[in-house]
Amino acid sequence: MADPFYITTAISYPNRPPHIGHAYEAIATAAIARFQRSMGRDVYFLTGTDEHGLKMAQAARERGIEPAALADEMSSLFRGMDERLQISFDRFIRTTEPDHHRASQAIWQAMADKGDIYLGRYEGWYSVRDEAYYDEKELHTAETGEKLSPQGTLAEWTVEESWFFRLSAYQDRLLEHYEANPRFIRPDARRNEVMRFVEGGLSDLSISRTSFEWGVKVPGSDAHVMYVWLDALTNYLTGVGYPDTESEAYKAYWPADIHVIGKDVVRFHAIYWPAFLMSAGLPLPRQVFGHGHVLLRGEKMSKSAGNVIGPDELADAYGVDALRYFLLRDVTFGQDGSYSPEAIVTRVNADLANSFGNLAQRTLSFIAKNCGGVLPSGGRGEAADADLLALVRRATAEEVPAHFTDLALSQGIEAWLRAVFACNQYIDTQAPWALRKTDPERMTAVLATLCEAIVDLGIAISPVVPGSAAKLLDQMGVPANERSFTALADTARYARLAASGFTLQPPSPIFPRLDAPSA
Repeated sequence: MADPFYITTAISYPNRPPHIGHAYEAIATAAIARFQRSMGRDVYFLTGTDEHGLKMAQAARERGIEPAALADEMSSLFRGMDERLQISFDRFIRTTEPDHHRASQAIWQAMADKGDIYLGRYEGWYSVRDEAYYDEKELHTAETGEKLSPQGTLAEWTVEESWFFRLSAYQDRLLEHYEANPRFIRPDARRNEVMRFVEGGLSDLSISRTSFEWGVKVPGSDAHVMYVWLDALTNYLTGVGYPDTESEAYKAYWPADIHVIGKDVVRFHAIYWPAFLMSAGLPLPRQVFGHGHVLLRGEKMSKSAGNVIGPDELADAYGVDALRYFLLRDVTFGQDGSYSPEAIVTRVNADLANSFGNLAQRTLSFIAKNCGGVLPSGGRGEAADADLLALVRRATAEEVPAHFTDLALSQGIEAWLRAVFACNQYIDTQAPWALRKTDPERMTAVLATLCEAIVDLGIAISPVVPGSAAKLLDQMGVPANERSFTALADTARYARLAASGFTLQPPSPIFPRLDAPSA
């Protein structure tokens, strides 16, 4: 039975259409999920939209429509983005779905039964845009006199009756968990931020609102709707069948292996969420990973600056796989990164078109034209052949998996690229086009070495550029069941492929060069 692996994104808040930050998180999580599947894991990948809360209610009112209509419209845009970007989710969850309401009310009841929820009155600062409560010490004052959150959003003084969660009672247990599980929060910078915050003292948390109705009703208190973050975080349980803890999905996948989230929501996932789960008597996720932001030429994107570019627009301009590759190659996972049209074109042309794409194109074209399309095998081998294959196997079967397992995605791609460079150096040195007339037997060995290396490289980069890698492996006749990282250990694969009788057709370019953006 395959080892289960449960991975999630933070569900997106759909008061506006998706932006590049949403796309980046989805692309990175999908690459991790594809990699784990390729390693033989039984992966369950959850993503979706967080559709309740005051921000959604206000956005709908501004549009003159009901919140449910706005949720339907915007959620379809986020799902469309995921499908366009080949995000391989197993479920796209919406918090307006009935099973999610049941799960949210169930965890509330479990926390209440523990004695951790009490009725009180909230008086304090709240940011609608962040859907977050802030202490006075966290805020700063703008020139206008308005109070701003650490994210720079407007915080307003709020007074209303509220149910509270005894978050303060979990301060020591949280710190003990962080100490006992040093990889629970990653990267280390996020872990250090969380620990400093918790060590500074935790206040009880307001977990209901009465000033609007768009949300999950509090059990036995219909005038209250749940705080949107309690509702939203519970989606990770809803996705595996909670409150039915005897369900097949729950027993297989919970606790989650990793929540992939943006760094601006680490507090909710690494403090509130584990405290809620502790209160409800449920296991905690194994890891919370807070990635950085994606900036345009080093600056945050905003409508006022006129620099907002949607994921669909980028995919139209450069291609889905090119966009995926650039973001995973150039943005170190866990840190902020920057992009520009010029940077995308430069990176994709250098790594994919000129290096790997050109390697595959000239090798396969030569075989199709000069060898009748028959995949080569045998020939007079030399030490250079064995050295190259050993290098490629080390990169694809050891280095890339080790980096991807540790979520060092860009480092894994760099290891893959070093093997690509080695193959290009090998083909230039061995010059099979010159051997065609002078030493056909040696030419056969060189081409066989190159084909075997290209197959391994195509498999190893599949989680990053799934469409392009599949197209390449299709052209080479690689069976579907031999396209995984687990298959890389079988060194007899290429001999079987060459003996299969598959005939190469003149190949089409896998990674066409991108044009420089117009001024």
